[in-house]
Amino acid sequence: MSINGYQDLMQGPLQTYLQLSKQLGGDIATHANLVNDAFQEQLRYIQLAASRSKPSDGEQVQLLKSTSDKISAIQQYREKNRASNFFNHLSAISESVPALGWVAVAPTPAPYVKEMNDAGQFYTNRVLKEWKEKDKTHVEWCRAWVQLLSELQAYVKQYHTTGLVWSGKGAGAPPPPPLGGMPPPPPALPEVDFANMTADDRSALFAEINKGEAITNTLRKVTSDMQTHKNPQLRQGPAPFKAAANSTVPSKALPTPGAGKLDKPPVFARDGKKWVIEYQKGNSNLVVENAEMNNVVYMFRCRDSALTVRGKINGVVLDSCTKCAVVFDNLVSSVEFVNCQSVQMQVLGKVPTVSIDKTDGCQIYLSKDSLDVEIVSSKSSEMNVLVPKANGDYAEHPIPEQFKTVLNKPPTGLSTTPVECKG
Repeated sequence: MSINGYQDLMQGPLQTYLQLSKQLGGDIATHANLVNDAFQEQLRYIQLAASRSKPSDGEQVQLLKSTSDKISAIQQYREKNRASNFFNHLSAISESVPALGWVAVAPTPAPYVKEMNDAGQFYTNRVLKEWKEKDKTHVEWCRAWVQLLSELQAYVKQYHTTGLVWSGKGAGAPPPPPLGGMPPPPPALPEVDFANMTADDRSALFAEINKGEAITNTLRKVTSDMQTHKNPQLRQGPAPFKAAANSTVPSKALPTPGAGKLDKPPVFARDGKKWVIEYQKGNSNLVVENAEMNNVVYMFRCRDSALTVRGKINGVVLDSCTKCAVVFDNLVSSVEFVNCQSVQMQVLGKVPTVSIDKTDGCQIYLSKDSLDVEIVSSKSSEMNVLVPKANGDYAEHPIPEQFKTVLNKPPTGLSTTPVECKG
């Protein structure tokens, strides 16, 4: 199944990318041939994994050398052709093709593929900006490459969720069973011989069942002297599940919610093209400066904190943050909110896209240069867009959360419209 899935990937999205590259020709077509060689080499590696057990670390490095050489050839071609008219095309591939290194990543190879796909967006956006009005083939080429890596991510998530799966053939014998042997069988139920039950016994049984409400006549009646609410002396003594006053047994406190979960130390670091900001609490002075246009800021599990991003970068991501705010100048791609609560953003310059996913409470403050922004939301609530007015104030517009879907007449599909709440 793993091999068939990868072959489908190569026969579908990869072929689309190769055909569009051939149409564009030149350095793009030559570069695409190197990409095809890298995918072919990875297919051979996956076929090898399906036929043997996992190798040692040293042997694995040797087995991956061919794939590594193919990726290096793709990146070296870009470096040797920096004067090419299609340098942005070559760079988009070179920056994201390390996604093929997922075979050596564990336990989260699929997010690694997505990270590499995002790394190439800076150059694909340049291609789109330069060619969208000149030649639509370049636009389709960008979409084909991004779709190829997205399909690769889906393939890895489905077949190799925690890392490349090896067949295990040739491995040692299975471990022996634990000491002590198998647990004893459950006790047998007592045998009842219904076949030898006399007719009188059966008749008496069914007669009792068919009495209906009269079956309770034989129950013992609770008299007034047995009722605790009429006889306080019956309520004397320790209450159930509560130790007596003279008891020496220490009481055990209930666990506090969240106790036992250790807070990780805060992180503020730059890792290549990625700024990592994690586990910050009550810090309103977080500042990212001197960032480059291809950099991405990733803010994870922060609380009661504020981030300022100066300059123009590729994108900003807030993941699992609570009561946080981000202020930035300009973004090339988008700002994303995922699994957040009570967050705010303010753009001082321009941002093309705002993405909101599984977030409750998001305030979006726009600038005059960002009025053409696209906002994409899913599974989120309490979202508001604040648009600047001439007097310096903001006009607030809620993003719809409730929708109405009806069947078209004649039935040719569905029509969905937001539901306005009037109160």
